[in-house]
Amino acid sequence: MRPMCLSTSWARKITQPSDSWLTVAGEIDLNDPKIVEVYDDLPLWSAMAGQLLLRYLPLAPELRVLDVGCGTGFPTLELAQRLGPAASVIGIDPWAAAVARARRKAKIWGVNNVTFIDGDATAIPFPDSSFDLIVSNLGLNNFSDPLMALTECRRVARPGSRLALATNLQGTMAEFYAIFRSVLNAPAAEALDTHVAQRATITGIFALMERTAFQPGRSVEERMAVRFANGTAFLRHSFIRLGFLPGWRSVVMEGEWPEVFERLRAALDSHAGQHDGLQLTVPMAYVEGRAM
Repeated sequence: MRPMCLSTSWARKITQPSDSWLTVAGEIDLNDPKIVEVYDDLPLWSAMAGQLLLRYLPLAPELRVLDVGCGTGFPTLELAQRLGPAASVIGIDPWAAAVARARRKAKIWGVNNVTFIDGDATAIPFPDSSFDLIVSNLGLNNFSDPLMALTECRRVARPGSRLALATNLQGTMAEFYAIFRSVLNAPAAEALDTHVAQRATITGIFALMERTAFQPGRSVEERMAVRFANGTAFLRHSFIRLGFLPGWRSVVMEGEWPEVFERLRAALDSHAGQHDGLQLTVPMAYVEGRAM
């Protein structure tokens, strides 16, 4: 998960804890150049999914490739280098500050076969049948309109070209969500269930591909793990606070959040103390389709 192509709503101020992180509202502005310069969630999410994507997607010289939701340039730059100078790779994302950083990376590393542009997945600014391969790393769960996004991907895909997606699936951090649910009242628990159910499934991805004229192909699922010493460390992690905390707060009444948060932290710490730390399962999938 990262602020990428899928919704311009990411490029906004996100309310979350600051110094007194349990109860005090702070703000992170994703368009602040200082934030963009230090933003790096690769160890936690993008690298796990990106390795899966790079392991299975088709590689060949002279491909014309589109990376939908390139963020600050991963895996776009890596893919451009692995394909070689005869290939042409374009990364697209509405997060303008991140795109600017990706351009700087390409210049510093001398990766001359890659271009980064500002743009949204639901309105890709290229003619029909422009690309041999379209990829998206952790994009699917964040598209503002998944159907429109994949419809646009199909429009700019050449007949017979491939769509390659890497995404986390339903069941992500199931251990955490079971503990979170246990500290909620009935309405909040129901809201949490709805929140969690929005994540992708391979069956759902294939159905979406079929609706957008991609023929479903192979899929590979791997179960990965993210480990923390305890719940306090987990909840304080910068990317957890940025990428997940706003959604978790949304399932409870605003005035109840500080108390719920403290109960959650205590429950996670207790669990970690009994299980040699907090280990969270993250099911990841590589899913491929072919443009019909």
